[in-house]
Amino acid sequence: MLEVRGLTSHYGRIPALKGIDVEVREGELVALVGANGAGKTTLLRALSGVQGASGGTVRFDGADITRAAPDRRVALGIVQVPEGRQVFAPLTVEDNLRLGAYRRGGESAAATLERVYAMFPRLRERRASLAGTLSGGEQQMLAMGRAMMAQPRLLLLDEPSMGLAPRLVEEVFAYVHRLKEEGRTIFLVDQNARAALAVADRAYVLETGQVVLAGTGAGLAADPQVQQAYLGL
Repeated sequence: MLEVRGLTSHYGRIPALKGIDVEVREGELVALVGANGAGKTTLLRALSGVQGASGGTVRFDGADITRAAPDRRVALGIVQVPEGRQVFAPLTVEDNLRLGAYRRGGESAAATLERVYAMFPRLRERRASLAGTLSGGEQQMLAMGRAMMAQPRLLLLDEPSMGLAPRLVEEVFAYVHRLKEEGRTIFLVDQNARAALAVADRAYVLETGQVVLAGTGAGLAADPQVQQAYLGL
């Protein structure tokens, strides 16, 4: 579904991505792990079109989208849950969710809203609350639910466990696993390498803007180099 070859991206003259090669097949959950500053978020931003590419190609379903605008990528089915959640704090939970379906409408969006509420019952309970009053875990549920309202074909999850207590991290990854079981195609970035590799079909390790290891989630979790650098073993 997604094929990235030789992707480079810069912040001014500073290279952030240095020839990235990754692919995500339909129905897979692929994880990207690495330390702070490795370029993980930059890669997701480049895939969603928010960050410009300076070289290489991004292909989605065989079509070259390297220069496509972000709204075009959303129309194709690439939807990102951003780092830090970035909910619309002054709007209600339900308004935030409905904004996720701004390209759609009518009965289709209403049916999707019910499915989101079924997955995240807490959001139904707080549907009339302002998003800014939610806890961090609730805001992460809201950000994921907002993305699901767009009916993504490829879901880009950027640091869903960031800043959450351990109990809430487990809850968020349970939701990620449930999305995987539903057959969603997911590209997951998270600093919690242990949890990310545990749910991943395949994974990549990123260091200073370059892929240095690739393999199955279980295989990388058992790799001594990964264990020492990212799993604290």
